[in-house]
Amino acid sequence: MRASDIFLCERNSKPLSVVIVSTFFLYGYRSLMTASATFSWFFPQGSLSIDGSLLKVINRIEKNDLVIFDDFGLQPLDNNSRLALLQILEDCYQRKSVIVTSQLPVSKWYDYINEPTLADAIMDRLTANAVRIELKGDSMRRKNQK
Repeated sequence: MRASDIFLCERNSKPLSVVIVSTFFLYGYRSLMTASATFSWFFPQGSLSIDGSLLKVINRIEKNDLVIFDDFGLQPLDNNSRLALLQILEDCYQRKSVIVTSQLPVSKWYDYINEPTLADAIMDRLTANAVRIELKGDSMRRKNQK
């Protein structure tokens, strides 16, 4: 992977993310995997300007070669989270590898972001140099139950 790599993974992608993180670790690279469902926990209402939490998160991300946003699209994004996501993607653009996994098809991400101007900017940064991987088949959990 190069610094400009962005992978957009649809459906059943957790095992793939874990393998990639493990491989990065084995080769001595640092990675951060965060559940997108908890993304807004980084930024409680109003915290972006009060305590510098966005800067803290960006500094934490800066230390990693790979950033994975897992389960993107499970919970609504508030405005702070949209702005933070845009800033993080801007800072990572062509400098860090990024993986975004989601059960939600990429074609629905624009509507999920739910703010046209920010959706344009976020989707531009996500898709400009992206490799899209759409996994097929049943979830691993369903397969393991059989």
